[in-house]
Amino acid sequence: MGVGLGGYFTREVLKPMKRRAKGFPETLRVRIALWTVGAASVVLAGLVVAPSRLPAQRQQVDWSEQEKPIVQALHGLRSLPDDTRARVTKQLALDIRVLPTGEHKLGLANGLANLSTEGDFGHDALQEVATTLATALAEHPAPEERGEPAEQYLELAQLVRYEHVQASVDSPQFGKAMSELEAFDLDRQQADFTLTDIEGKPWSLKSLQGKVVLVNFWATWCPPCRKEMPDLESLYKHFRKQGLVVLAISDEDASKVKPFIAEKGISYTVLLDPGRQVNTLFHVMGIPKTFIYDRTGKLAAESIDMRTRNQFLGMLAQAGLLYRDRGSTSPRCAMIPETYRTMRAHSRPAPERYVASVRTGGL
Repeated sequence: MGVGLGGYFTREVLKPMKRRAKGFPETLRVRIALWTVGAASVVLAGLVVAPSRLPAQRQQVDWSEQEKPIVQALHGLRSLPDDTRARVTKQLALDIRVLPTGEHKLGLANGLANLSTEGDFGHDALQEVATTLATALAEHPAPEERGEPAEQYLELAQLVRYEHVQASVDSPQFGKAMSELEAFDLDRQQADFTLTDIEGKPWSLKSLQGKVVLVNFWATWCPPCRKEMPDLESLYKHFRKQGLVVLAISDEDASKVKPFIAEKGISYTVLLDPGRQVNTLFHVMGIPKTFIYDRTGKLAAESIDMRTRNQFLGMLAQAGLLYRDRGSTSPRCAMIPETYRTMRAHSRPAPERYVASVRTGGL
């Protein structure tokens, strides 16, 4: 099965799942623009959707010869080793940047941006990705969606706010996207909830003050979620005596979650949110997502996608938990990424202070 080259796409499928759409997964605002059509199902970045759920109207994608290798590379990005993926991600950003202006360029730039945060591929690669998306938006602005910023502006705003890159677009939509993310973080700071775990025990967020609480949104069908789980388990075992509590929240049924957790040997707490009330409370529009609260209940760090062990360590350091080797009396700060030592995800400068403004030619 080919991806994109012989398949179909629609405006709905082209947009990554970064804004909550009612009825997910029935709607197809998915995490990546690339998909393949099979006889019985459509596979979208790990999510299988029956053909009956596809939008009624579809159009053939006529990729150019210049675009085809980029589409193929994006489709295979998750299968690459992390070091290779970092290099390929950066090169793809450069390749997309020189494409002719238009919807294809913007869609490919947005798809790459969405994939680029699934781990730690280096700040330089993320900066090139953000520059490419900002350039594509400056050249081919996306229209507002029902009075809200288009998905592509929200994607760029998330890279700026949470991944610490420098990029902007001379568009009111970008400012609105930045303001929306700031409002989301205020809601997350004030959030409280009570959910039951897979054994029926209730857990409340605010009752855990005095602990460092890591709230992780995930699902059994989500490949990046599954990839980060072993690191979460390892770090939970290392830090639990220092007061770390992990609350992993799934919106799936217990009948699906419980055997999966048993098979994976997960010992941290797994909560069920079948009505998605807590997902909605936290404005979770794509998974995995992680939020860490310090012992005072303050939102100390958050991530918009999958994190590596080192990235989790940096986030935990923001909440006051420093990693110590077994038998060592001093914390290992060298392995904590610099961005997490100096910046907090919920306290960014105002949008107008981001310096790399893009108008017509790139950064």
